[in-house]
Amino acid sequence: MCGFLAEFSFENQACIDLETFENILALSKHRGPDNTSVSKNTNFQLGFNRLAILDISENGNQPKVSPSGRYHMVFNGEIYNFKQLSESYQLNNLNSTSDTEVISHLLDKVGIQKTISLLNGMFAITIIDTQNKLCFLSRDFAGIKPLFYGINENGIVAASQFNQVYKHPWFKNILELRADTVKEYFGFGYMQAPNTIYHDIYQVNPGELIQIDTFGNLTKTQLVSFKKNNIDTSNSSKVNLEDTLTDAVKRQLISDVSVATFLSGGIDSPLISAYAKKAKPDIEAFTIKVNDPTLNESDIAKSYAEVLQLQQIIVSVEDSDILNSIDDHFYAYTEPFGDYSSIPTYVITREAKSKHTVMLSGDGGDELFYGYPRMRDVLNKRFWFKMPFPIRKLIAKVTNTLGITKTWAPYFKTFDAFVTNKHLHLSQAILDKAFPKVGFSKDMQQLYQFKNTSRKQLLQQLRWNEFYAHMQRILIKVDRASMQHSLEVRVPFLDKKSIEKAWELTSDLKDKTDLKKPLKELLNNEIPESIINTKKMGFSVPLHDWLHTTLKTDVHAHVFDKPFYGESIINVPVLQQYVKDFYDKKHHNSWGVWHIYAWQKWAAIHV
Repeated sequence: MCGFLAEFSFENQACIDLETFENILALSKHRGPDNTSVSKNTNFQLGFNRLAILDISENGNQPKVSPSGRYHMVFNGEIYNFKQLSESYQLNNLNSTSDTEVISHLLDKVGIQKTISLLNGMFAITIIDTQNKLCFLSRDFAGIKPLFYGINENGIVAASQFNQVYKHPWFKNILELRADTVKEYFGFGYMQAPNTIYHDIYQVNPGELIQIDTFGNLTKTQLVSFKKNNIDTSNSSKVNLEDTLTDAVKRQLISDVSVATFLSGGIDSPLISAYAKKAKPDIEAFTIKVNDPTLNESDIAKSYAEVLQLQQIIVSVEDSDILNSIDDHFYAYTEPFGDYSSIPTYVITREAKSKHTVMLSGDGGDELFYGYPRMRDVLNKRFWFKMPFPIRKLIAKVTNTLGITKTWAPYFKTFDAFVTNKHLHLSQAILDKAFPKVGFSKDMQQLYQFKNTSRKQLLQQLRWNEFYAHMQRILIKVDRASMQHSLEVRVPFLDKKSIEKAWELTSDLKDKTDLKKPLKELLNNEIPESIINTKKMGFSVPLHDWLHTTLKTDVHAHVFDKPFYGESIINVPVLQQYVKDFYDKKHHNSWGVWHIYAWQKWAAIHV
């Protein structure tokens, strides 16, 4: 797990000077503190900050050149099937035991597109083909690892961090905000790939391969994507889910440094921890204990660890510890990010790093196995949208008045708007006032387009949306927090084989107990059902109270007293009034207020 910076200049353009390049590369030093190296050629520069996980000797350092000398590359991530690929393609004369070495040899053997398609892991990669004078960018199929790029007449800059692109000399003096994606940030709380808040700066989509030539021509190829509309189990694997996840965990335990697991009181991380224990009997499980009984899962996690006979580390964190970490935590997010659970995530990854370098997490379980109650709520209310808008509004007014129903669903003009609203933390009305005559980007709109068909078909669409939208926010949260502490977090549920297997499993969620049913059944095999906690708590903080007490002064300072970043495209008084109304107790949407506050904190620290 590392950080890199790549620069590929176009015809008749020059790369920036080495000192400036190294200064920008240093912005991601926390992602890879073990080694820093730079290679320079006539029309490209590659820089790498390494966090050594596999082959921790200098033989695993990057940038890496393929044996033929044709391909130069920088690679951030982990490839879990690298040993199998080495054997299958009879790769000889390897100079190290790293996964990067295998990739470099495969490039010569089978070419770029096939190499990327063969990989099972989490990765962001930049490759320069010196023979054909081409630059390639690619990202893993779930979007676990970040890859930003900017493109203009000078060339292309690719990097692990957003600020390494917008602070690059080719871009920093010509930054122009995109109103549609800024609006999306205030609604959803993150930047959705392929866009960023700036024109000419983008993110590589999950599973995408981008090719750029020296004239600036860009070609995109989607190497892997998972189906949105069609449920096809005709090619279903005969391997069951338990074996699939067990194998995924085994693959992701391979490391030359210490590995442990996160253990909460839920379903996902205990299941990953149970399988990790079978593969590595001495593995440790890491749990955070907090004071708030409504948020503390440590007692449940302790009972799980006892049944599984896990060596467990329980770290108690006081509210004051978390509060005192808030300002530091904003430095980890070099892009605007509004999910306030980033605060405890920052703290737990910092504490985990004091013991280990690699952790396994349970992220992805909710998205792949129908874990969100909102999915079932959409299914149960979809019938309203079979009626014309005026009729359903009239019926809902009557049924709500009589107490037969209690729902706002019929008042949304479209089914898509109803689903989208479940993911917004500032209402569509507030967003439209703050950004008049500005819609969401085409890419975001496509993520929230649904066909209101059968339960199973619609549920598949909802899962696809969760995977490529909401889950991306979670992955951003965990990657930025963990890598700020040079901690690698691996995600077995998002192993390529795990995703493929999950996609074969369907449901209709007719009963609330169907949420994550396949995972609950597997956990029942490891832990007595009587002690399994099925109530979803999440890992959070008492934000509402903090905003009214400890954070109130800083919120006011950043929202009302400092210049508002992007005021030329934002109706700022609308957002300021929203914050004022919160403190006047006219609404209680602390999450929406946090989006506004976090935007200003990001701008103050990073821009």
